[in-house]
Amino acid sequence: METQRKSSGDDGGGERGLLHLWQGYSCSVTPERLLLPRPVLQVALGTHHGLLLVEGGQVYSFGELPWKQSPILEQVKPLLENALSGQRVVAVAAGSFHCGAVTEDGGVHMWGDNGAGQCGLSGLSIVPNPTPVALLDSDSSAPQTVPVLELSCGGQHTLALSVQREVWAWGSGYQLGLSAAVFPVWKPQKVEHLAGRYVLQVACGSSHSLALVRCLGPNDVQRPPADKCGHCHQLLYTMTDKEDHVIISDSHYCPLGVELTEDEAKLEAPAPTQGLKTSPSEPVLPSYTSSAVPATPTQVTALSKDSEKGDTAIPNGVLHVSESEPTAQTKGGNGAPAGAKSSPYPDEQAVKDYLQKLSDHTQAEQMAKGGLHTLLSSADSVPLSTSPSSSSGSTLNNLVASCASAVGERVASTYEALSLKKMMNFYLPSGLSKSGVPVGLTGTVPTAVGDNTTERVRQEDSVQAKKSSSTGDIREEEAEGLRRRLSLPGLLSQVSPRLLRKAGRPRMRAVALTPLGGVAHEAQEVLPTLQTEVWSWGHGEHGQLGHRDNMARLQPLCIKSLTNKEVVRVAAGAHHSLAVTAQSQVYSWGSNSSGQLGHMETPSTVPRLAKLSDGIRVWDVSAGDRHTLLLADGDCIQPIIYYSGQQVKEGAEEKKQDEKEGEEEEQVGGYTQQPVLLPFCMNLGYVSAVFAGGRRCIALSDQNVMGFIASLHELAAAERKFYCKLCNMKMQIIRPLLELESLSSALGQVVLGLLQSLAGRFSLLCHLTGQHAASLTSNLRRGRDVNGLLILDHADIFLDSYNEYCSAVGHFQVMGGFHVLTKPSLDFFGKSPELLQRLAECTEENPAMADLLVAFFYLPTRHIHEYGRLLLKLATCFEVSSSDYQRLQDSCSKFEALALQLKKKRKDAEYTFHFWKSFPGKMTDSLRKPQRRLICESSNKALTLQNAGRFSVNWFILFNDALVHAQGVAPCKNLFSTHHVFPLATLWVEPIPEDNTGLYGLKVITPEETFTLLASSAMEKAKWLRSINQAVDQALNGVGQDTASISSGVGQKLEPPTSRTASYTFYKDGRLKEATYEGRWLNGKPNGRGVLKWPDGRIYTGLFKNGLEDGFGEFLSPNKTLNKNDHYQGYWKEGKMNGLGTYRYASGEVYDGSFQDGMRHGHGMLRTGKLNTSSPSVFIGQWLHDKKTGYGVFDDITKGEKYMGMWQEHQRQGTAVVVTQFGLYYEGAFKDNKMMGTGVLLSEDDTTYEGEFSDDWTLNGKGVLTMANGDYLEGSFNGEWGSGLKVTGSYFKPHLFETDKDKTRTVKLGRLCVCAEDKWQAVFEECWTQLGCEAPGQGENWKAWENIAVALTTSRRHIQDSPEVLSRSHSRTLESLEVIPQHVGPITLDRYHTIRLYLIKACDTPLHPLGRLVETLVAVYRMTYVGVGANRRLLPQAVNEIKSYLNRIFQIVRFLFPDLPEEGGLIPEPSTNLQDKREPGSTDAPLESPKPGRVVSSSALLLPVLLPRLYPPLFTLYALDKEKEDDVYWECVLRLNKQPDLALLAFLGVQQKFWPVSVPAEGEKQQVLSSTKDTCFASAVETLQQISTTFTPSDKLQVIQLTFEEITQVVQALLKQDFLWSMDDLFPVFLYVVLRARIRNLGSEVSLIEDLMDPCVQHGEHGIMFTTLKACYYQIQHEKIT
Repeated sequence: METQRKSSGDDGGGERGLLHLWQGYSCSVTPERLLLPRPVLQVALGTHHGLLLVEGGQVYSFGELPWKQSPILEQVKPLLENALSGQRVVAVAAGSFHCGAVTEDGGVHMWGDNGAGQCGLSGLSIVPNPTPVALLDSDSSAPQTVPVLELSCGGQHTLALSVQREVWAWGSGYQLGLSAAVFPVWKPQKVEHLAGRYVLQVACGSSHSLALVRCLGPNDVQRPPADKCGHCHQLLYTMTDKEDHVIISDSHYCPLGVELTEDEAKLEAPAPTQGLKTSPSEPVLPSYTSSAVPATPTQVTALSKDSEKGDTAIPNGVLHVSESEPTAQTKGGNGAPAGAKSSPYPDEQAVKDYLQKLSDHTQAEQMAKGGLHTLLSSADSVPLSTSPSSSSGSTLNNLVASCASAVGERVASTYEALSLKKMMNFYLPSGLSKSGVPVGLTGTVPTAVGDNTTERVRQEDSVQAKKSSSTGDIREEEAEGLRRRLSLPGLLSQVSPRLLRKAGRPRMRAVALTPLGGVAHEAQEVLPTLQTEVWSWGHGEHGQLGHRDNMARLQPLCIKSLTNKEVVRVAAGAHHSLAVTAQSQVYSWGSNSSGQLGHMETPSTVPRLAKLSDGIRVWDVSAGDRHTLLLADGDCIQPIIYYSGQQVKEGAEEKKQDEKEGEEEEQVGGYTQQPVLLPFCMNLGYVSAVFAGGRRCIALSDQNVMGFIASLHELAAAERKFYCKLCNMKMQIIRPLLELESLSSALGQVVLGLLQSLAGRFSLLCHLTGQHAASLTSNLRRGRDVNGLLILDHADIFLDSYNEYCSAVGHFQVMGGFHVLTKPSLDFFGKSPELLQRLAECTEENPAMADLLVAFFYLPTRHIHEYGRLLLKLATCFEVSSSDYQRLQDSCSKFEALALQLKKKRKDAEYTFHFWKSFPGKMTDSLRKPQRRLICESSNKALTLQNAGRFSVNWFILFNDALVHAQGVAPCKNLFSTHHVFPLATLWVEPIPEDNTGLYGLKVITPEETFTLLASSAMEKAKWLRSINQAVDQALNGVGQDTASISSGVGQKLEPPTSRTASYTFYKDGRLKEATYEGRWLNGKPNGRGVLKWPDGRIYTGLFKNGLEDGFGEFLSPNKTLNKNDHYQGYWKEGKMNGLGTYRYASGEVYDGSFQDGMRHGHGMLRTGKLNTSSPSVFIGQWLHDKKTGYGVFDDITKGEKYMGMWQEHQRQGTAVVVTQFGLYYEGAFKDNKMMGTGVLLSEDDTTYEGEFSDDWTLNGKGVLTMANGDYLEGSFNGEWGSGLKVTGSYFKPHLFETDKDKTRTVKLGRLCVCAEDKWQAVFEECWTQLGCEAPGQGENWKAWENIAVALTTSRRHIQDSPEVLSRSHSRTLESLEVIPQHVGPITLDRYHTIRLYLIKACDTPLHPLGRLVETLVAVYRMTYVGVGANRRLLPQAVNEIKSYLNRIFQIVRFLFPDLPEEGGLIPEPSTNLQDKREPGSTDAPLESPKPGRVVSSSALLLPVLLPRLYPPLFTLYALDKEKEDDVYWECVLRLNKQPDLALLAFLGVQQKFWPVSVPAEGEKQQVLSSTKDTCFASAVETLQQISTTFTPSDKLQVIQLTFEEITQVVQALLKQDFLWSMDDLFPVFLYVVLRARIRNLGSEVSLIEDLMDPCVQHGEHGIMFTTLKACYYQIQHEKIT
């Protein structure tokens, strides 16, 4: 080999990845440098060869390469593997005689010896060059290639770890972990036993395999345990009901000898196991502890003894086992379920522990091979069951039976009740022993109580195991188990008292010392996990599997003693195994023939710690054939290398080359008893990784360029050291303290809780440090690059953890925790607390215990300086302008700032603590809170209360969350008798200007008090003002303790905002007593949006102004008697309901309308009851001071009556109309809620009474009764209508002689009812009020427009808050309304049209005052005239009401547009008045009505808006009124329409010249024959039919005009010339069209047009046409058909 040493390469890469190679450990050894063109990234060593991966992804080989085309016996200079050129290799692996490489895309290449299939290529015994091997996932529908992360090669097998973190294997031997019947396995196969697990790393020994696996977290979903055998499909468990208990048996025996485990992975046993039985007379076994995991199947198996031996006595309670049946050998490790969270297998460890007690160790070894079923006890020292092969009443059997019965009864219910995913596993473990054993259960079931650990798994092995592996304190592990247990009700009831005593240690100590909620959740993803397990499988003859025996395992099995040891890396030598933990310790097990385990303890079948002196922290390991290399931190920054194992003599290699397997010749040289330091390691520079293989050792190192490498190493070493320190603090001090029996009594509940949360925070910090240390270590091993540093990318995780930890210490300190902890600590550590002093790094002589504890708990915060220092050191390695420098610099300043902040926090906590110590009186208890810190106080009389009494003493204390005012009277013994706490969030302070008064005053405003404080000097005033303002500001920003502002007063704004959000509970008597307000404030008063809750359940949610409800809000008020809520939603003013709103009463009534001063006032509607309840009714009308007063309509649905009239104080009083569903109609006077006075009563058949009434429907006094035929009675009447009247009077029959006269006595209706102008005044008044007018028409025009704008914008804002209120078209209307038309100046036609369009839009949205008015009017109109109100006698009132609406709305419109002419006024035409001069009959008249829009009228402007909405009820009234006439007309229409066209034309007397000869039909002319029907004047007929689809009279008139035009066109086409109609000619033709149009309710249409026609139209063209139509209607009625 080239032995010259080079300091650096030429290409600048020479400082990185330098390779040093040596063998053995004697002093004479000096490593050689292997020179390569590029830095080496990774090395892999086989028995006699090695692979080197260099930067750029090329691979070199050296050593013996017998598989090449021309076998190479010794390749000294590394040889480039050309077959891999073009591929970028990212990882290499070397087995004993084969090699592997992984490329960037996850592809695998293998070469070398393939005799056992270890290269994964069939048909070749040797693979000379790297050849691709595909891992095909057959699970998916189309087989896909699985990308690989890393490879590991053994003697005859290869393992690959896929990107999905699954393990694949190929080659030969048990070490594959595959259930293969035949070896070799050529094709890579997935190790199903580890499926579903997250594997972190794999390692291959010569004939065994290791995997580092992440523990299952609480959220990892597992498949349910199998309940049937996968081979013979019999049930694995049977339950047999006895009278008082259930026996659960798992004595299933499968002839195939494969046992199903929880994950359905099969365990193969070479021979079927015989059922082994236990002697019934065994004593209770020594208790074990096993802190079981949440949701782990409690594994219960029986210690076995051969049945034929009968009852042998067991000396000293130790089992004597004889191995009588060779068949009982189970190589596969019977019953090892791989399941939830490191399932506890029935493993050999427990047996081994018993056997160790036997004097003869070898005998024990031999027996351990006898596949004995073992017992793993769970929960708290309660032993478990054995088999009752005879029913002698041993304690154990009773326990078994009772536990089993308890389980049987509760399996189902508890499973439901505790809803633990895995609860069934506690009861029915899946891999039980095969003997017929009923499973006994312990009294407590392990479950994570209040401690959802971050994937933390607690599953320790048994006590003896701990003793033998000399790790840690056993009791503490026991307690750890106890912490996670929850007692199941009733399960303990049948267990013997003795056991109960054992199990029932005080529960007080159940404190989580593992991370509480996990490190910040995102941290779980970015930080490496420490919760790991090590699994091993393969050959075990040297104990290299770590399962306490020398048996082989076909399937991966978890080494339980390593669970929870935080293993972060595993390595495998030829026949030994190593594991490095996050605490930098090394566990080793397996062959120790040459001392390669680093200790000389036996047996070496169980992981034990390598012997290293204190302070040596190992962070990388590698193992060769018979040696181990350890890379560790020493006292200096440079890493040091230890060697453990066989010495290699010069020339030894040549000697050995022939006998490859010459393992027996051990004495090649000496070997180490424990790891020895290699003296030359300091010359190698900064070693980043070590590699061992065969007999070789290799170290990779870097030169310290620019100090960067040294700084990285220093950072990692510091973190590892700190983590070990924290772990020691946790294990040696915190945990023992928490487990003290006296703790809860000494500390009290509150402080104990704080201590527990402090311990929890400490654990989190500790855990985070461990994860960070692991991450830094792996960065050293791989990249050595500043980009991988978590502390840069995720600094927040660290900052937050320290902040929260420091807060927790502060809280504990403030509450005097360290003082009360002194006594328990003294009891525990004794008078000489050296340990505590050492760990707290306290240098004082004889420090007080309390000070020691403070120093101890604050110690971790010192580490922040270390971060800052090291990051700065790293930063100096970069150019100042580079981004890396910037990042490091930024992080450094963050940590420095945090250090300052935590220092201040600590000072605050100490200041506060000393204050409480000296605080007088009983106030301490009520005021002392963990989060509360003192800022300043006025004991030096610096601050006094203005206008205080002579003898009163006032003291002000400012905390970070409140200002406390303590008061007392001077000569009193207990000075401060009362105190009041003012929360800072609702405290405002402002300086009072001095104005030569010489008083330095501060005005303090709180929601219920305002007082003035006087400071002793201007300086004091400024100090207090600043302190209070700063404290208020921090309290508002939620800063408080945990994230105190880092800028210490610099650049802070001095004053907190006057407007803020806060919560406050009122305490003074008054409306708000004990109510809580949460929301916006302004200067001590609620202002803005907020929620106010009273203790009696009243809640107001909405807007406030100046401390009172004001604006839109919701109010809930519980009604105790009805047990329901009153609910108001609407507007408020000055604390009272005011404006529009809806009040839903608990009784079911709903009021919808106006309020004033908290009362119903104005227009409103009250609905009572549902339609099927006792008194459903609806009132709509005017209210005055909560009473119905004014005009209103009352619909009594149960009686079927509707009242329309005046009210006074809830009573019907004044004139009114009443209609009933039976057609009765009353109009007249009411008094005291009764029909009383003069009135008119009509019944359906027109019988009429006019006279005096005394009560509802009761006649009393003079009157006239007119019959339907005109006869009438005159006189005095008495009695109720419809039930027999008493009459005194005369009877008249007027028409006997006067036949020629019409009925003389028709009663004129409408005289005694409320006139239209007096109806709904409140509705119009509200509109005027909204426009800002006191009374109709009195007000400012500009003010009205301003109010409209405000109404629209506030409504729009309201809608943006809840967009679902309005449709999109609605919002568009709102937007268009924002443009206000010009409303002053002369009105032209254009402006008139603009106004018209504006009104149409305004009336379209209820948010505009006019729209609201129209909406209300429509509602009241419908309320009045629908249902019972559809009475024909109401038609005149209905029409008058509409006319009155038009007038009153028009008044408002003219107020808004003052230049609009009054009703009937003219707008001048812009063009010349040609149109006026046209003759009225000219046919080319424009389509609109004549003089379009020139005459201003309310109906032209407003009917188009109003009438369509009121049309249905109005038209119904018309139809009812014209019913008889319409029937006559309709009968005639039907008769005449039977005629063909020509006959009908002739009958109607239409002149022959107007008869159409041909009509256009489907594009061609069609002759009119005598039989033709419905074709003549068809277009005119169609046009006229549209009259029913229009609403307003003007639209209907338009339709009539179009009909005339259509007729004219047809006639002109016939006569082929212009033509002027005469009425004689026109009438018959039009009559024909009207008949053919068949309009059902033509009478109603005619009446409606007549009633509501614009007066200015009556004498124009439209008027004449309308008269024609009306004439046709009467003509048809009276048509006599001969």
